[in-house]
Amino acid sequence: MDTAELIQKVRQIEIKTRGLSNHIFAGEYHSAFKGRGMAFAEVREYQFGDDVRNIDWNVTARMGKPFIKVFEEERENTVILLIDVSGSREFGTATRFKKNLITELAATLAFSTIQNNDKVGVIFFSDTVEQFIPPQKGKKHVLHIIRELLTFEPKGRRTDLSEALRYLTGAIKKRSTAFLISDFIQESNTETPKGDSTPFERSLRIASHKHDVVALRILDKRESELPDVGLMLMADAETGEQRWVDSSSAAVRNAWHNSWVERNNAIQQSFTRCGIDTVDIATDHDYVIDLLKLFKQRS
Repeated sequence: MDTAELIQKVRQIEIKTRGLSNHIFAGEYHSAFKGRGMAFAEVREYQFGDDVRNIDWNVTARMGKPFIKVFEEERENTVILLIDVSGSREFGTATRFKKNLITELAATLAFSTIQNNDKVGVIFFSDTVEQFIPPQKGKKHVLHIIRELLTFEPKGRRTDLSEALRYLTGAIKKRSTAFLISDFIQESNTETPKGDSTPFERSLRIASHKHDVVALRILDKRESELPDVGLMLMADAETGEQRWVDSSSAAVRNAWHNSWVERNNAIQQSFTRCGIDTVDIATDHDYVIDLLKLFKQRS
C-alpha cells in the first residue's frame, strides 16, 4: 500500500482499538495485568494483625512504640507482544484474515497498555525472530507498532514458537506480561516421545517461570471443518506443499476434523501443564467478548 493508504489504515485501526481500550478495557486490563512488584509507601503505627516481619526497628526505637513499613503494589508493568508473522496468518475464510485480526488485537492491547502507563514492546517471529521493538511508552510508539503490523514482510514462512519464547526469556530481563499471539500451527509441535514434552512446551515452561505468559490462539473454522464442495486444491501456506482433497468424502472430512481435535488437545494440554492462561479467538467471532472473558478470568 502507498503512504496515503497506510496513514488512512493506521488511523482507522487507531480510532477503533483506542476507543475499545478507553471505554471497554480500561478497568478490566488494569485489574487483570497490574504490576506484580511491591514498593515501599510509608511507615505507620503497628496495628493488631500486622505482619511483624514488616516492623521498622529504627522508627520503633526512636518513637518508643512499634511502627511498620507499608508497601504498595507497583503499578508499572512491561508488556511484550509476541506476534506470529508466519505464512499461516494469511489464511481466513470468514469475515477477515488472521493477520487482520492479529493487528487489531495487538493494537487494542498496546493502547490498553499505555493507557495504564505501562511500556509495550513487540517480538515478530516466524521460524526465527524477525524483529524486536523494545518496550516504550506513549501513543507515538503504539502508532509505530501498528505501522509495522500493517507493513512488515517476514523473511521466513514457517513457525517456531520455541525460538520466540527463548528470545523472550533471554532478551527481557524484568518480569513482564507476555501475550503470545499465534495460531500455534507448527510442524514439530505435536509429535514427541510418549511421556516427554515438546520443545515448545519446554520453552513455554521456562518462559512462564520468568514472565506472566498469556496465549491468544487465533483460529478459523475451516481449520477444524471442511466444507462439502467436492475436489479442492489445497496449499500449505508455510511449506508451499499442494494436495488435491476430495471434500465430498465423509471419511476425508472426519479425518480432517479428528486431526484438528488431536492437535487442539495437544496444545491445550501444554497450556494446562505450564499453567498458562489462554483464550481462543476466531476470525468469525467478536474478539472484544473473548478478551473481556480473559480479563475477567484473571481478575
